[in-house]
Amino acid sequence: MTTPSKLPLSVLDLVPVGSGTSAAAAVRRSVELAQLAERLGFVRLWFAEHHSMPAVASAAPEVLIAHVAAHTRRLNVGSGGVMLPNHPPLRVAEAFRTLEALHPGRIDLGLGRAPGSDVHATRALRAANGEYFPQLLSELLGWSGPHEAPSSAPELIAMPADAALPPVWILGSSGASARMAGQAGFGYSFASHFSPTPAAPAFDAYREAFVPSARFAKPHAILGVSVCCAPTAEEAEHLASAMDLAWVRIRSGVFEPLPSPEEARGREYSPAEQALIRQFRRLVIVGTPAQVREQIEAKAQECSADEVMIVTNMHSHAARLRSYELVAKAFA
Repeated sequence: MTTPSKLPLSVLDLVPVGSGTSAAAAVRRSVELAQLAERLGFVRLWFAEHHSMPAVASAAPEVLIAHVAAHTRRLNVGSGGVMLPNHPPLRVAEAFRTLEALHPGRIDLGLGRAPGSDVHATRALRAANGEYFPQLLSELLGWSGPHEAPSSAPELIAMPADAALPPVWILGSSGASARMAGQAGFGYSFASHFSPTPAAPAFDAYREAFVPSARFAKPHAILGVSVCCAPTAEEAEHLASAMDLAWVRIRSGVFEPLPSPEEARGREYSPAEQALIRQFRRLVIVGTPAQVREQIEAKAQECSADEVMIVTNMHSHAARLRSYELVAKAFA
C-alpha cells in the first residue's frame, strides 16, 4: 500500500448528463475533464460502459478512449469497464489492439461481467449470461500477444496482428472475481462507489492469489470512490443533494437525466426515500477538500488500496471539474 501523501488518484468518467442539457454536449466535454486530470497529475481516466441510461452517456468506451487519448499526452486512458458478456471477444480484441497500436503504453482494458444496462438493452445487445464470463475472458486472452490467437480458433487473426492487448484489469463489486484476477496476474478494481460490500476482503483474496505476470510484476488494487467536493461543506451538501434524488429515482426504477440541486431541494421525500438516501450517503464522500482527503485516505488505508479512482457526478459541468481540481490540490 502507498502512503497517503503518495496515494495515486485516478478518474472514472460516466459522462453524466444533467437535466436540461445535451447528451451530445456531455460527450464532447469529456475531453475537458481528461485534459484537466492530466494537468493535475491524475494517473488514469476510465470510461464505464452503460446502455439506455439518460443520465449516462458513456455507452461506447472505446470511442471515448480513442478521442481522449488523442487529445492528451501522458494520461493512461481505458475502460472501467467493457462489459465482456455484451461483446464477442474478437471484437474487443480488435478494438483494444487498435487502441494500443495508436497509443502504445497508455491504454487500459478493464473488464466486467455485469450487463451495465437493463433487460431491454441486454436483449438488444444479444448479451451472454454473466456466468459465461470466464469462458469469454479465456477466449479474449488468446489474442493477448502479437500474432497470437486462441487455441480454439487459431485461424482467427485479431488485427492489427502485431499489436498486443493492453494491460487487463478485472472489475468487481462483490469480491467474486478477485481471486480470478490475482491468479491471472491482472490488475483489480473494486467499485465501492456503488457497492456497500467492504473492499478489504476482496483485496486480500486478490493479493493472496496473485501470480506475477508480464504486465503486473506485483498486485495493484484500485478502490473506486464517489466524491462530491466544494470549497465549503454547505456547498458540497447542496451539490450532493442532486445525487440523493438521482439515487431515489434509480432505486424506484425511474431513469432520467441527472437532476439539478434545485430540483432535489424542491422534492419532499417519504420516510422510505429518506432511508434510501441515508443508505446511499454511506457510499459517498461529501465535503471540503480537507474533509474529502481525510475520508479518502481512511478508506484507502482500511483496505490497503494501491490507488483510488474517483467518480464525481454533478449537474454542473463546471462544479464537477472544480471538485476534481480541489481534490487534486488537497493531495498535492
